[in-house]
Amino acid sequence: MTKDSSHLRSVVALVDDGSNPFELACLTEVLGIDRPEVGGLLYDFRMCAREPKVSMRQSFFAMTEIAGLSALEQADTVIVPNRPDTATPHHPDVLDAIARAHDRGARMIGMCSGAFTLAEAGVLDGRRVTVHWQWAEEFRARYPQVDVEDDVLFVDDGDILTSAGSAAALDLALHVVRRDHGAEIGAAVARRLVFPGHRPGGQRQFIERPLPKEVESPFAAALFWAEQRATEPITVADIASRAAMSPATLHRRFRSELGCTPN
Repeated sequence: MTKDSSHLRSVVALVDDGSNPFELACLTEVLGIDRPEVGGLLYDFRMCAREPKVSMRQSFFAMTEIAGLSALEQADTVIVPNRPDTATPHHPDVLDAIARAHDRGARMIGMCSGAFTLAEAGVLDGRRVTVHWQWAEEFRARYPQVDVEDDVLFVDDGDILTSAGSAAALDLALHVVRRDHGAEIGAAVARRLVFPGHRPGGQRQFIERPLPKEVESPFAAALFWAEQRATEPITVADIASRAAMSPATLHRRFRSELGCTPN
């Protein structure tokens, strides 16, 4: 049975001119689609913009008949999308609407370079955020009062959540579902998406160095062995044994050479 949307948390996604539609689609798919397998809609999900027609990235298509910024006035959660042009200031109406929503207690979600919009609206001072790694230095230079963690998928700082962009939008959206509705419903939505149920927010955005070649070391050979058995129940101890090292040493090698943990 579908839930009565009047009793659901209100989530409003701001649609920005030129934004990448992928992140918006991710949030819509996870938060906005009817989920009969978990009892119906999870949120009262809507979109809004300053203008009723918005051209998406590279003008591939336009979204029309979008609600106005007044939709943000009652939103429990406000989603701010990425913006490819981070140098051009936002329209004051957009920034004012975001600031008012934050002031009255709305939860803010920034997708990728949407963190620039939140910072421009003045809601990130002294807060922890992430942003896509390619924007990190520019963001730090412009907003030194914000604590940037640029090597993670997403950051949950209470009433402000930010993601690194692209596929990390799915990770953050599923995190929001787990936080609001519990792990069981979060897992059910992830299964429906055929997506990992949980990638920790602290996981690195990317692996800085390629995997070592098999001939280079027993460690590389163990990685190759594990890769060939990725669908099997392999433990850290199994990999350590193949690499002829202790689990603690294996952890250190993963950190130093791959920038992540064995798990």
